[in-house]
This record gives sequence, C-alpha cells and structure tokens, in this order.
Amino acid sequence: MKTIFALSALGLLSAGALITVGASKAGPVKATYAESVAGILNKNCVSCHRPGEVAPFSLIGYDNAKKYAAMIASVTKQGVMPPWKAVEGHGEFKDAKRLTAEEIEILGTWAKDEAPRGDAKSEPKAPEFTSAWALGKPDLVLSSKTEITVGPEGPDEYRNFVLENQSSETRYVTAIDCKPGNRKVVHHLVVFVDGSGVAKKRDAADKDGQEGYTTFGGPGFNPVGILGAWAPGYNVRHTPDGTAFELKSGQTMVMQIHYHRSGKTEKDRSELGVYFTKTKPAKIARFGIFVDPTLQITPGEKSFRVTRSFKIPAEMTMYAVMPHMHLLGRVMKVDAKTPDGKAIPLIYIKDWDFNWQMQYEFKKPVVLPAGTVVTVEAVFDNSAANPRNPNSPPKLVTFGEETTDEMFVLLFTQTSALDQPFFEIGSGR
Repeated sequence: MKTIFALSALGLLSAGALITVGASKAGPVKATYAESVAGILNKNCVSCHRPGEVAPFSLIGYDNAKKYAAMIASVTKQGVMPPWKAVEGHGEFKDAKRLTAEEIEILGTWAKDEAPRGDAKSEPKAPEFTSAWALGKPDLVLSSKTEITVGPEGPDEYRNFVLENQSSETRYVTAIDCKPGNRKVVHHLVVFVDGSGVAKKRDAADKDGQEGYTTFGGPGFNPVGILGAWAPGYNVRHTPDGTAFELKSGQTMVMQIHYHRSGKTEKDRSELGVYFTKTKPAKIARFGIFVDPTLQITPGEKSFRVTRSFKIPAEMTMYAVMPHMHLLGRVMKVDAKTPDGKAIPLIYIKDWDFNWQMQYEFKKPVVLPAGTVVTVEAVFDNSAANPRNPNSPPKLVTFGEETTDEMFVLLFTQTSALDQPFFEIGSGR
C-alpha cells in the first residue's frame, strides 16, 4: 500500500514548480515531465491510456501528456482518476492505483506552470506493451466464427457461443482476457464451463440465422464452473501462484455475451484470450457468487439500503473480490466475522461507477474459517437527482438482466474443500 504523505510535509518553494517532500532523502522533486510527471503517469495511467485500450486518448510521451495537463490535474485532484474505487484501509489490495498527496500536488503544479518538460534526456521510458493483450500473447485465442449483428432496438440479448475444447487432457486456466469487438453494445461477458453437452445441443437447435444460441440471463444449462468474466473497467489478472481453474477433457467453454442496444445496427466479434499453466496447481480455483434476485428499489428513494449476509460452509481462502451493480448502485461494503468474533474488512466502494467494474486482488489471501458470516451492504440511488438513473421519472426497479434493471452481486475467487463453485442466494430487504 502506498504511503500517503500529509500535505503539511509538502513545501511549494517557488513559481518554478519545485516541490519538497519532508520525508524524502532524495532532495527536492521538480514538477517537470522528465523528473516526476512521466513516472507518475507511467505507473498509474498508461496501461489504459494507450492506443487500442479503453481510455479515449494516449498519455504515452510528453507531447500527449502536455495536451491533457489541465485535465490530468483536475481529475486527479477530484479523485476521479485513476479509477481506483476501493476505499483505503478496508481490505488490502495488490497494485492499488491510488495517488499520494505528493503526486497529486506535483500534477497540479505541473499543469499550473504550463507543463514544463525538463531535461528530455532524463525522461524515464514508458512501459513497453509488446502485445495487444494485457497479459501478453495468450496460449489460445477464441472468438465467434463470424460477426454478430446486434439490432438497433428491442430487449437486451444474451448470446452464447460454444467454444470447443480440443484437448484430450485436463487443462488448467490461470486467466481469461476479453477484447470486446464493439464496446457500444458489449455489456459484459462470462465464460461458463458445460460438462453436460446441453450447450452443444442448444446451439445446434437454434435457428435464428446467427452463430450461437440465445437465452435470457443464464446460459441454459447448469455450469460446472466459471473460468472468467469481463465488464467495463475490468482488470484481468492471473490466478495467484499455486492456483488455477480446471477445464477437463470433454468439457466445453461457453462464452456468453450480454448485448445491449445502441439505437443503431451494430456488428461485434469479441475475442477471448486463454492462458494455461502446464503445472498442475496445488489448489483448484473457483468462483464464488452471492446474489439477491428479490431486489426491489423504491422509486424516488435516494439512499435505498440493502443488507444481506451469508455463511461460509467450509474453510475458504478468498483471493479477489468483484462487486457488481448497475446504474443505480452507489455503495457496496463487504465485511466478514469469524466464529470467534474477529472482524475482517473485505472491500468498501462508496462511489460506485458502472464503467469501472474491477477485480480487486488481496495482497494476502484471506482465510475464512467454516461458519464465518459475510455481510454485504449496498446503497442504491433511485432519485430524479441521480444523473445515471435511466428512468425519468424514477420508477420501481427490480433485479434483472437488462442494463436498466439493477443487480446486487458479489463475485469472488476462492479455493475450498467444496468441489464446486460457491453460489449463495439472498432475499428480503
């Protein structure tokens, strides 16, 4: 976790953009691109702000960064960027993209002083991205055989693509990455595992003229596992060392894409990148899912609060968490209490943004003994004052699969003695 320096430890020495950090042994730090700004951007921003990625412009190199200096200063001061939503101190996570007070001050001073470059010869090199894939070249790339046409109007569409498993041996998956072909219509994606053969039969029977078969919500079979998922803002990661998801011979991957309409006819051909390990893992990773399908959010209510709890049936090690809500979601807080009364904070997001649905990996895996109670609290804003509210005037919103419906879901990666994914359903307000 990065150290947050108190503002009192910062000294603004001159209009020449010299920032002094009291605790630093390296001496004064100049607010120039070469000496300080490039390092901040390279570490926290350019993984998204580069060609071909989700951000709308690149921040690689001085010329690009200078154009957006004022914007950088503004959004970092407001805490909008980098888009790290987890509240500090409520769960400890790897690779937290959270700026220190010193870094925010440097960016503000740099912009105010018209973005000086400094010594170009001393500029640190930007990270090298050798692949269009965040984790490097995948071991296997899969996609639909043809482009899919998404019509301009109508209900959201769930299309399931059967991806044949060509291996005669069990394989172990450490990561699934996704490259949405058309972000205007790809709402989210889930990769299910079918061991029953039902997906192939449904695919063969579907006669709508396009590849894949449609369902509403679920994949149309009882999955034996989930290998991965993607949503806007999702940050793909490998499973922790010694763990991997299992894909047995004869099992089929089913890529389900949730399409929502843009008002125009759109085309999509999304790709999956699959990463394997050749070493059998010590533990099989599985997803855990908590969901409340009874959710009903009163119209006009600004702070509709929901609290649910579920019990861990067997000792479980939790590696990462991923909250999920739609457009009315504002807050999600997750805590655990062990049978002996120990409180374990897991994650707290108090400024939910549908466009930044991240997977948060714990610095140290969290071990939850059998009998641990996990409490999930969420707040939804169904008022007319919510600029993200899709309904004007506000109306009753229930749990559902459409973007304009709402969800109350917690996903997590775990290992345990359970020989199946963990799935818990909550109910009641």
